[in-house]
Amino acid sequence: MILVSSCLAGQKVRYNGTDCLNGNIQRLLDENKVTTVCPELLGGFSIPREPAEIVGGNGEDVLDGRAKVISKTGADVTDMYIKGAIETLIIAREVSASIVILKENSPSCGSSMIYNGEFKGVKLAGSGVTTALLRKNGIEVISEEALFQTSAHLLE
Repeated sequence: MILVSSCLAGQKVRYNGTDCLNGNIQRLLDENKVTTVCPELLGGFSIPREPAEIVGGNGEDVLDGRAKVISKTGADVTDMYIKGAIETLIIAREVSASIVILKENSPSCGSSMIYNGEFKGVKLAGSGVTTALLRKNGIEVISEEALFQTSAHLLE
């Protein structure tokens, strides 16, 4: 089973109530090869919600207590991001996920790029909180952008 960000499967769960439907993910969904998950909803957020970014590091730093996830108005939402990551890990284990495909740039789901914590649209290399926790537990995580490059066999 493949675990996929709900927004990539066309569910309107992003912070602003939109989705990021990905054609390749749609195909996998149509073939019943995926289970969808939204770490932010699992962490207790609603739709819509304020955008948030990691301040002071990346997802690994958040898990180690060296960085925080802060909303655009300054609220510390770190605990909700960690809760969502833990719930996602539980689901990944329950469905025996062979791989997890998460939305790039997200403070939860980014696998190679996240926003820099200044809310100015600037990205930096790093992973989100959920990606960091999944990887720490030996689960492969890629972005929708890397799907063709690293795992084309999933589309066969």
